[in-house]
Amino acid sequence: MSISYEKLATQLKASPRSWLVTGVAGFIGSNLLETLLKLEQRVFGLDNLSTGFQHNLDEVRSLVSEEQWRRFSFIEGDIRTLDTCCSACDGVEYVLHQAALGSVPRSIEDPLTTNENNINGFLNMLVAARDAKVRRFVYAASSSTYGDHPDLPKVEEKTGKPLSPYAVTKLVNELYAEVFARTYDFNTIGLRYFNIFGQRQDPDGAYAAVIPKWFAGLVKNEAVYINGDGETSRDFCFIDNCVQANILAATAPDGAAANQVYNVAYGERTTLNELYKLIKERVVTSNAHAQGAKPLYRDFREGDVRHSLADISRARTLLGYAPRFSVVKGLDKAAEWYLQSLG
Repeated sequence: MSISYEKLATQLKASPRSWLVTGVAGFIGSNLLETLLKLEQRVFGLDNLSTGFQHNLDEVRSLVSEEQWRRFSFIEGDIRTLDTCCSACDGVEYVLHQAALGSVPRSIEDPLTTNENNINGFLNMLVAARDAKVRRFVYAASSSTYGDHPDLPKVEEKTGKPLSPYAVTKLVNELYAEVFARTYDFNTIGLRYFNIFGQRQDPDGAYAAVIPKWFAGLVKNEAVYINGDGETSRDFCFIDNCVQANILAATAPDGAAANQVYNVAYGERTTLNELYKLIKERVVTSNAHAQGAKPLYRDFREGDVRHSLADISRARTLLGYAPRFSVVKGLDKAAEWYLQSLG
């Protein structure tokens, strides 16, 4: 039987556990860190600071108490080094493995580095966590695993052929996790993320995700590009929903919940044209110049799927996942952060 996230939060505060968050200085990792510390947990964090940032950790520190911050230990290191992974897993009950090189375009340009991080690094973490006898290994999987499968909504057991090297690496992660469960009786859960967005998602860089990029472009009065005709759709999922799913997955008491993959999304589809309108409405409230802004349309992006929508019933049933933030509510919260940080 799954329990509600609110009840779980109360239990964790009363009986703190020890956690390792890899990629802790990144967007998702730093949000996991913030929530776990506010739940009075003991947290170890591993990051090589290649796509994560010290300023994300500094911001988390400003949002928690000094006593809570003292429960955090940071390890600057790389998941491509097995010894580092073993040291990080020592004495840990739960691993939330977020460290990876994201981005479909980056993987197309540099498949070797994507493979080193997302497959070699993942295998190192699996071995280290297995040897440390952690209770459960929760890892960031991806909706890219659905590839060219045409069905909507996406259900976990129906996947197509991968459309990018990045998608291949995420599929291999799931295969390795399944083999470790069967071969070593090792407890894993994969979370297939669907377009996670929210505070501390980096708007800069060539591979920035669409939501932070568009916030930054509209605030700074720069060009905002839409790939294709704008009718491409995604199941955008606010970061707080993602954090909830990770913590529920790690602690799910039902044995049937383990050694599975789950969609992590909100369960609604938003087109890029609709998304642009929603972001613009929020930017205009404090940046009048954005009122007349119009997006520039360009070619579809290689490796992208046309539509994406998740069936989240498995996560609801077995994990007790109950996403609280729709796209609109999530954008309201994200806008507060972007307008303040970009201003």
